[in-house]
Amino acid sequence: MAEALLTIEHLKIAYSPTTPWVVNDVSLALQPGERLGLVGESGCGKSTIGRAIVRLLPEGSVVEGHIHLAERDLYQLSDRELRQFRGEEIALIFQDPMTRLNPLLTIGEHCLETLQAHRPGISTKEAKTRALEVLQAVKIPAERWAQYPHEFSGGMRQRVAIALALLLNPKLIIADEPTTSLDVTVAAQILQELQRLCEERNMALILISHDLALVGEYCDRIAVMYNGQLVELGSTTQVLQQPHHDYTQALLQSALSLQAGVSSSSEPLPTPEPLLRLRSLKQYYTLEANLLAKVFSKADDRTIRAVDGIDLEIYCGETLGLVGESGCGKSTLSRTILQLLKPTAGQVEFLGQDLARLKRREMLRQRRDIQMIFQDPHACLNPRMTIGESIADPLLIHQMATPQSAKPQVEALLQRVGLHPKKFYDRYPGELSGGQQQRVAIARALITRPKLVICDEPVSMLDATVRTQVLELMQELKDEFELTYLFITHDLWVARFFCDRIAVMYQGKIVELDQTAAVFDNPQHSYTQTLLAAAPMLQMDCA
Repeated sequence: MAEALLTIEHLKIAYSPTTPWVVNDVSLALQPGERLGLVGESGCGKSTIGRAIVRLLPEGSVVEGHIHLAERDLYQLSDRELRQFRGEEIALIFQDPMTRLNPLLTIGEHCLETLQAHRPGISTKEAKTRALEVLQAVKIPAERWAQYPHEFSGGMRQRVAIALALLLNPKLIIADEPTTSLDVTVAAQILQELQRLCEERNMALILISHDLALVGEYCDRIAVMYNGQLVELGSTTQVLQQPHHDYTQALLQSALSLQAGVSSSSEPLPTPEPLLRLRSLKQYYTLEANLLAKVFSKADDRTIRAVDGIDLEIYCGETLGLVGESGCGKSTLSRTILQLLKPTAGQVEFLGQDLARLKRREMLRQRRDIQMIFQDPHACLNPRMTIGESIADPLLIHQMATPQSAKPQVEALLQRVGLHPKKFYDRYPGELSGGQQQRVAIARALITRPKLVICDEPVSMLDATVRTQVLELMQELKDEFELTYLFITHDLWVARFFCDRIAVMYQGKIVELDQTAAVFDNPQHSYTQTLLAAAPMLQMDCA
């Protein structure tokens, strides 16, 4: 066997000398060109290992054991060697692209800065040519060169982050949940591109993910982490077909249950009047035509039709799934419904009222009945507020309770979402796992007893077992609280598992709308067919 590219020996990591090991005695090796999937629940230590390899752990962390790239001990590198090492030898793709992107730099400036920092002799023209080639590979058009990160959707920002990782042709890429915010078609394109680069350049890949189907499709081997330890390691076929550890077996069972879609209903849900009705709804943006944009763009029309004439009805008690690629307008639609963005044209009717016509105070009252659960619970919870304070906050904002009368309501709801009040009420978001944070976000959304809950990728950052638990909780709460869900997701198997109807969105329009079973069994639109074909599936044929 060839000499290993990466060797990890008896690695132990703690975030301070007084805290327990978050990674406990992990050893593994990675060959040049090999693709390793690192899976496990949130908080198991998989991202910590990724950051340890590139020496990006927080100050004060304790690291024992050894990490070698080829024969170089990575913890013996000088600061100067470390700057060259990051990017040229190993590149890290973060889960949240905004942690990698400077909001004050354009996308083009990010690319040029990266190339010129590592290749001082490269000309600006050569650097721009190289950057445009890589951006094109991840489907970022040249005319967006001069735009800033905030002008991109979450999925588009992730593509930029991946492009930056590929610019310097590293020997190893560590991709930490790189496709969490991407739809299945774009995720497939990017992972296929990473797979191609691994094969052509003998580049290794560590794919950190909670998506077993994704890892199973693109990785040669799978390493399963649980509670800081490596509990299973083997070829993809071996781990998926003959898992040995109880946790691996539970993870597989949860993923297969989601994939089977056993929870969703195919029965129609007719009611006399819809709870929410969208009429010819439009949300348009016009890009500023600066000099670079004019040079790179051949189009005269610089209007982005994020939401382009949508007609849609959502009925009381149903779960409507909204699926589509990143940048298709899903999140823009949700923010327009909430009137966080005023529509360019059209109407948003909630309980028969046109929300666009309401005054600010009236709209604030209306938001008691329309709440939102976001993709990243950590980002929407104030790190300086306790869990109890965060959940009580909407009650105080809407003057529905005093601090004293809010507390028993918060405690009851904490108990209902599976978080013991005595244990969690006075804790802070940073002390909770991803699944626990999402339960807090759900409690915060439900505390005002809303009629409609807009869920924007609420389980995309959770591993399969926690995801199933949260979805089952949301289903129970839907029945108990008489909720209606608009469920935005790029995960088709989650949509199949959870939704009554599915609306497929493409380039600002709804191109298909039907009962969940009909969409999966007999998709009508070519884009829906493409989505379904691209969705990774666990193959459990043991033959």
